[in-house]
Amino acid sequence: MNAVNPSGFDFLLTATPADTVSVDFAAAWATHRERSAGFAHSIDRAAIAGFDSAGTGLAFLGGYQEALHALVPSLDPAELSSMCATEAAGARPSTMTTTVDDDGIVHGTKSFATLGTFADRFLVIARAGTSEGGRPVLRAVLVPAGAATSVTPLPALPFAPEIPHATVTFDNACGEVLPDDGYTDYLKPFRTVEDLHVVAAVLGQLVRVARLAQWPAEPVEQLLALFAAVRGVAAQDPASAGAHIALGGVFEQLTRVRQEIQPWWPQVDAHTRDRWERDAPLLGVAGKVRALRLATAWRTVAELR
Repeated sequence: MNAVNPSGFDFLLTATPADTVSVDFAAAWATHRERSAGFAHSIDRAAIAGFDSAGTGLAFLGGYQEALHALVPSLDPAELSSMCATEAAGARPSTMTTTVDDDGIVHGTKSFATLGTFADRFLVIARAGTSEGGRPVLRAVLVPAGAATSVTPLPALPFAPEIPHATVTFDNACGEVLPDDGYTDYLKPFRTVEDLHVVAAVLGQLVRVARLAQWPAEPVEQLLALFAAVRGVAAQDPASAGAHIALGGVFEQLTRVRQEIQPWWPQVDAHTRDRWERDAPLLGVAGKVRALRLATAWRTVAELR
């Protein structure tokens, strides 16, 4: 492997899988950072996180963290972060009630923060006023976990129960307001950036499964070909209509590949197989939102023709 410019493909094919099963997420993140040091591409690092994860939940968390750090490069790489956007009425700008003032003081409650109970820092999307046209003005604010008033764990989901979620309340919490628009430059692109990094992590985990179970070359080639597509889409502007359309194709191809590798699962140990079947619904989360984004992208392309 080229030490100057290591290949994520070669890593997945030649590295010895770690066995990350611990729910000590800080320790797992530190181990991952050491394992993935030298890989400049966050998509490669997400795939490595998946490859080193014994379960889909931990693979997801690795992809989720890499996505957040790709979105906000100024985040401390040693810290665990959590996106705080969703409120009781959803994550639409028009319904957000969490506020931030010019001094970075945040008030409000976010109802669903992934990794909230373990995060060192929250990326909070908050309302900073209203535009002349009556639209809410949003800002992204980095708030240290210690500044939150309360972090309340939520019940585990039926799939990937290792992934912790929480309700987070901020009352006079002091944070750092990031530049640019909270919706256009942070919340909206994160949905795409997260999708790509999570798919990369899942593909890394499937390569791990394939290698440990000694699957033949063909399914591994399919997984790596799809990984190449993910890397290609990730190199594009997440606001691009074409990137959204390509991402739609990535998810369609992922569905086909999952069907095509089905005959090889009997070679996998029962525990791993059962866990994969339990956690598979994770890949369908936010499917309706993705479908709406895809439809919007196609309309945008039609208008440009």
